[in-house]
Amino acid sequence: MNTRCCAIALLMVSSGSAFAADTGLLVANPLGIWLITFGIAFLIAEAALPNYGVIGLGGIVMFVIGAVILTNAEMPVPLMIGLGLVSALLLIFLLIRALKTRPRQNVSGDAGLLDSVTPVLSVQVDDARYGWVHLQGERWQVSSTEPLQIGQPVRVVARKGLLLEVAATDAVAAGE
Repeated sequence: MNTRCCAIALLMVSSGSAFAADTGLLVANPLGIWLITFGIAFLIAEAALPNYGVIGLGGIVMFVIGAVILTNAEMPVPLMIGLGLVSALLLIFLLIRALKTRPRQNVSGDAGLLDSVTPVLSVQVDDARYGWVHLQGERWQVSSTEPLQIGQPVRVVARKGLLLEVAATDAVAAGE
């Protein structure tokens, strides 16, 4: 059984029984307490789920509205709204930082192989257009339109099965 569902159910049951007991424990408006509880739960869920701030923003709004409902004369409303705005700005800052790290270069598959530069390890004796390279932890057979030399840096331009087509790095730069 899902532990998150159990935790939410336990929270609802315990808070519901506290409301029903009417022991003077909660003299405030239960709606405000529910909003604060769900606001905190939404902020916790924001930290655990990859949803880019949608749930966190809703949690901040619920938390501020719940705090405004529970307000007595001791805590001024502008202070609570200010705290909500500071929380929202913090959430926006963290979202911007998280989204900046998102675009990443592919590191596996064909996309990770293409445009990789590596030196030639060995060349076939009978045909210098074929050789071997070490790339991404594997030894690949390569072919080129020009003769290859050992130690020459080459750039991967295509893959056909287990054969990589390469071109000398200076030839690729001059052709671009």
